[in-house]
Order: sequence, then C-alpha cells, then structure tokens
Amino acid sequence: MKIAVASGKGGTGKTFVATNLFNVLSGRGEKVTLVDCDAEAPDDLLFFEATKKNEFEVTHQVPVINKDACTWCGRCSSWCNYNAIFYVPTAKVIEVIENLCHGCGACCFACNTGAITEKPVVLGMVSSHMTDRGYALVESRLRVNEMSPVRVIKAAIKEAGDEGVVLLDSPPGTSCPFIQTVDKADYVLLVTEPTPFGLSDLRQSVETLKTMNKKCGVIINRADIGDNGVRDYLGEEQIPLLAEINYDTAIARSYSEGRLITEKDDKLAGFFAGLADLKRVHEVARKFTSEVGVIINKYDLNEGMADRIEGWCAAQGSTLLGRLPFDRKVTEAMVASRSVVEMHPDIEISKTIKEIWNNLMVNGKE
Repeated sequence: MKIAVASGKGGTGKTFVATNLFNVLSGRGEKVTLVDCDAEAPDDLLFFEATKKNEFEVTHQVPVINKDACTWCGRCSSWCNYNAIFYVPTAKVIEVIENLCHGCGACCFACNTGAITEKPVVLGMVSSHMTDRGYALVESRLRVNEMSPVRVIKAAIKEAGDEGVVLLDSPPGTSCPFIQTVDKADYVLLVTEPTPFGLSDLRQSVETLKTMNKKCGVIINRADIGDNGVRDYLGEEQIPLLAEINYDTAIARSYSEGRLITEKDDKLAGFFAGLADLKRVHEVARKFTSEVGVIINKYDLNEGMADRIEGWCAAQGSTLLGRLPFDRKVTEAMVASRSVVEMHPDIEISKTIKEIWNNLMVNGKE
C-alpha cells in the first residue's frame, strides 16, 4: 500500500508526519519504506542514521542540432511545447535550452532532414539507504539548475517497489511533482494548518485530487492556533479530519535539531501508529469485499479521536458498527480465558457487543 503525505504549501508539517510515521512503523517491525519525493529539497535523511546502499543517475534525452544540416524551417521550434528551442530565422540562430527540455522527442520527429540527434543529460540522482533499524529510505535529488524533478521522482518511487507500506513524502504545492507523487498512491494524507493560507492551498490540493479520483484525509498541524476555516471546509466537503496536532515547542525544538519526537513521546508515537493501522486494514478488507464495518474499541480514552475515526469511516462509505468503552472487566475475562459477555453479561460493554452482533445478523439476513 502506498500512502502519500502531501500539502498544498510548504511548511505545514508533511515531512514531520512522514518521518515520524515511518519511525513508528519501522520501530514496530512493520515492512515499511520511506521515499523522499521532494527532489528539489530532500531532507528526510537528516532524521535518521542511515547507510547508503546504492545510487544511480536519472537521465533524459536532449536534442543536439547540426546547424550544417539544418534548413532553418523552424518545425522543431514550433513543435516544442516547452519553448526549449530558441529560433531566430532571420539571424540564423537556433539553440537548445537544455534546462527547459522535457526529453519528449517531438523535435526529432518534426525534423525532416535528420539534423537533430540526441544526447543523455543527467537530471538528478536516486539513492537507496538502509536505516540503523534495517529499513529502506529512498531519496530523490534533482541536479542544481534543472527545471523539472518529475523523472527523478518517478525513478525513486519505482526503486522503492511495492512491498509492505510505502510512504511517499510529497513535494509541496499542486504542480507536476505533486501530481506525479500522488498518482502512485492508494491514499493521500494532506497536512495543513488552520490559517487562511493553509485553507487556500488545501482547497487546491483537494480539487486536484478530485480530478484524479484519489481519496484523502486531513491532519491539521498546530491546530490550536489560527481559525476554524479549515474545519468548516472539511465539514462542507465531507472530508475526514484524521487528527489534530497542537503546537508544542518540544516538537518544534526536536524537529529543528533533526530528531524525531516519536522517539521520546509515547502519546504521539501511539497516534502515528493508529493513523497507519486503520487505513491499511481498511484497504486490505476492501480487496475482498465491498462492505467494511468498523468497531472503535476503548473509544472513551480519546473521544475526539473516536469522532474523527467515525468521520473517516463515513467518508469511505464504511459502516460504524459501534463503540466499545474501556473496561477492566474485559482484561479480567481475558486472564480467565473467558469472553466478557459470558463472565459479565450485564455490564455496558457486554450489552453493546450483543447489540452489535444482533444488528449484524439482521443486516446479514437482509
């Protein structure tokens, strides 16, 4: 399963979410790979002790014009959608602007005299690393002065493969690099902030994902500052609010030092673990059946998160079967190798379990 962590603007915390999610899942022994798709400014490696395993160049073909064979017809220039061929017929000037070239080959096809050949040009590098826990981290890095990182991003995602959970730390914005990253994702986590700028860029991201038929959920970072514009928008659009992370100087300090907050904050570590688990189980279940039901256990330990899970289920078209409260008598029954319904039939959680079962039986017969 591929999960893209993206944002409409830079600085919202997408790399914070992606790196800590990767850290928690790898710490639990999950099969997980992190891909830094922000090829123009990759920084995921700053947060991990990692050893480089291999590296390769990403190239594309750029035209070379033989001016002695050129008839100055201008077809190559007119066929180039990227304005990468500078052509002044009256001055007999024709030059390739390599940084603008996308390597599409249209100019070669347009030339009727064979005056155009091609040469490889390096766009950037893809490197594979192994963290100190033995997990893969793939980095895309665009060469300085190149214009488009799309081919480098594609190569990095391909290098990561498809095993387990693949986390894609997306470039900011909604242009081609963002689209190339989320195009490969099964689900998109959008990280935003509760400000007018955050809302504006979130709208752009959501509208772009709609055209791609991509499902998404939202995390509001620094949720206790700003206004309620983002929350109101999510309610109107019925987009699941997966979580809110309040501003915390400890998080900011840890991030600025290149350290992961989930290494020392168990509460946040649990949050990131839960964030991944529900989506992954849901995705697997969808492969076998069109109907998925969800039960929220120990909902009263964090009712705000339980509400967000319920909203996410509604957005996915899944049924919330019920909520089970925390009860120490469940632990008692487990220690006694008995079900809580059998051992304590009259307590609230036992009655709720029976009600869920009865509803399932009625719906199943229908």
